[in-house]
Amino acid sequence: MRLAVIAGAIALFLSPLAQAAEKADESKILVLENAWNQAQLHHNSTAVASMISDAFTYTDYDGTVMNKTQFLADLKDTSYKVNLVENEDVKVFTYSGAAIVIGTYHTKGNYKGKPFEHWGRFTDTWLFQNNLWQCVASHTTLIKK
Repeated sequence: MRLAVIAGAIALFLSPLAQAAEKADESKILVLENAWNQAQLHHNSTAVASMISDAFTYTDYDGTVMNKTQFLADLKDTSYKVNLVENEDVKVFTYSGAAIVIGTYHTKGNYKGKPFEHWGRFTDTWLFQNNLWQCVASHTTLIKK
């Protein structure tokens, strides 16, 4: 009985610490998501490369699947000129060493001289490895062109 009381007291003490750590991780991941958007605006593949794992997989709304190398090469394509990348309704679900981010996005710009404006949903999967949060998978779904 005494052991159960001690275990309960420890759990009550550690619970707020675990919640604080989760909130800190959520904040870090949201910063990374926003930094990713800024890097896209400026075709900064170096910045994005540091945020995604070597095993990264991207699935675009049209069904195209890209690995890290392909995704970064696509990001460098200057015929794709974005002047707006916004995420909204973003939610972060944290797990032990992992996080899932869902939300909606709005992009606007020109591709090969033709204007575009897209609204969609995204899901990003992040893992905490080697003291670093990195995205291992990203998927987008187009809602409206």
